[in-house]
Amino acid sequence: MVDSVRKKFELAGQNHLFKYVDDLDSRLQQQFSSQLETIDDPCKLVNTTKEALAFSSTNGATRNLTQLPTDCCASTLDASVDQKKSWEEKGLQAIADNQVGVLLMAGGQGSRLGSSDPKGCFNVGLPSGKSLFNIQADKILRLQQIAASRFPGSKPVLRWYIMTSGATREATEEYFTKNSFFGLEKSQVTFFDQGTLPCFNLDGTKILQNSKSSICESPDGNGGLYKALAKNGILDDFVSKGIKHIHMYCVDNVLVKVADPVFLGFSIQRQFDLATKVVRKRDACESVGLIVLDKDINKPCVIEYSEISKELANKTEPNDPSKLFLRAANIVNHYYSVDLLQRMVPQWVDSPKHLPFHIAKKKIPCLNENGEFVKPDTPNGIKLEQFIFDVFPSVELSKFGCLEVERSEEFSPLKNADGAANDTPTTCRNHYLQLGTKWVKANGGIVEDGLVEVNGTTSYGGEGLKFVNGKSFAAGDIV
Repeated sequence: MVDSVRKKFELAGQNHLFKYVDDLDSRLQQQFSSQLETIDDPCKLVNTTKEALAFSSTNGATRNLTQLPTDCCASTLDASVDQKKSWEEKGLQAIADNQVGVLLMAGGQGSRLGSSDPKGCFNVGLPSGKSLFNIQADKILRLQQIAASRFPGSKPVLRWYIMTSGATREATEEYFTKNSFFGLEKSQVTFFDQGTLPCFNLDGTKILQNSKSSICESPDGNGGLYKALAKNGILDDFVSKGIKHIHMYCVDNVLVKVADPVFLGFSIQRQFDLATKVVRKRDACESVGLIVLDKDINKPCVIEYSEISKELANKTEPNDPSKLFLRAANIVNHYYSVDLLQRMVPQWVDSPKHLPFHIAKKKIPCLNENGEFVKPDTPNGIKLEQFIFDVFPSVELSKFGCLEVERSEEFSPLKNADGAANDTPTTCRNHYLQLGTKWVKANGGIVEDGLVEVNGTTSYGGEGLKFVNGKSFAAGDIV
C-alpha cells in the first residue's frame, strides 16, 4: 500500500479501510491503492457528501419558478415551414463541414428489462430485429448521405462518442465489432467510460468496502459526463478534429433524431452555448423534470416533478387552458458549443456549486464490522450521483435555448419491462412503427392493415419515400 494514499484517507477519517490491508499480498495491496488513487481529495469528498446529506434532509425555501422567456424558446409545432427549413439548412451545413459531433450516454444495462446486456443492445421487437444502437447508427449513415447530397463535394463524417460504464464497456465494444459497426467506419466511433463514486454509510462518514481489497462504488450519474469528457481526452479530440457543435442524447430513446439538423441549426443560428429539446408534458401528474426559469437568479434550471406544488403543476396558460403553464418536459437531449465545454468543464467538475452530489439511499452489499460480506434487507448506505442539468444555471440566459418538439415524432424512451403503463418495449415498438407508417401513407403508400417499419437508412425523418407512392404494404413489412 502506497503510504501517501493511506495517509490521505486516514486524514479523511477513513482508517477503517486499512483494517485488513496488512493481510493482503503485494498485488492486492497495489490494486487497492490504485482504486483509492482515483479519488483525488478524500477529505473534500467526505465533506461534500455530508453537505449533500444535510441539504437533502431539508425542504429549503420555495423557489420562484416561471417559464423561460420567449427569446430563448421556439417550437417546431408552431414554427413556419420556411423557418424549419432555414434551421435544417444551417444544421446540414455544419454536418457537411464536419463541425458536428454526436455524444451518446450509454452506460446503463437493461436490468429492468430482464437483460444484463448494455441497454443499447436491446431489441424492442421491430420486424428488422434492430437494436437501439443499430437504429441510431442507421440515422447517422442516412444523415451523412443527406448532407453530402445537399452540399456537393462535401464528405460528411459524424463522429460518434459513446460513453459507457465499467459494466458495459467491453460488451458494447464487442457488440459493435460483431456487427461491423453497423456500416459506420470504425474510426468515427470512440468509446470512453463514465466515472464512479464511492458508496458511503447512511450518515456519510464512512466509505463502504466491497472486499478487504476494494471499496464499494457506483456510477457517478449522467452529470459525470463532464468529468469523463476531460479525463478521457474527449474535449481535446473535439478540438483536434475541428468539431464545434455537439448533440448529446440518451441511448434509450427509440425515436431520437441523432444530430438533428433542425435542432443544430436552431442552436447555431441563435448562437446559443447550450440548448435543450423538450416535449410537451402529458398532464399535470406526469413524473418528469421541467425546464424552467428560476426568477430569483434569472437563470435556466431543471425542476423535478416532486419539487413543485400541486397548484403550480396544474396551472394553465392564461390565454389557453389546454396548455399547462410549466410544460417543457426535459428529455435529456442537448446541444453544446465546444467553446462552452472548453471554458466551463474545468469549473463544472471542480465545483459542488455547479455539480452537487445527489443522495440515493440503497441496499448496498458490503463488508460488515466483522469483515463478512453481507447483503442487507434494508437501505444501509448511500450512493452518490451528479445530474447533467445542474450546470444549466451557470449558462447566461441569453445563451440558453429551448426547442419544443413533437413527442410522437421524437421521444419514446425505454425504461420499463412490458406490463408497465408507459415506456416499455411494446410502447417503443408501436411508436416507432406508427411514425414510419405515417411517413409511408403521407408519401402515397398503401398500408391496409397494421404497421410497417421504415429503415433509418431509407429515411431520416420522412424524406426520400416518394418511391412508395401507389405501392401496397402489409403489416410487418420493412421499407
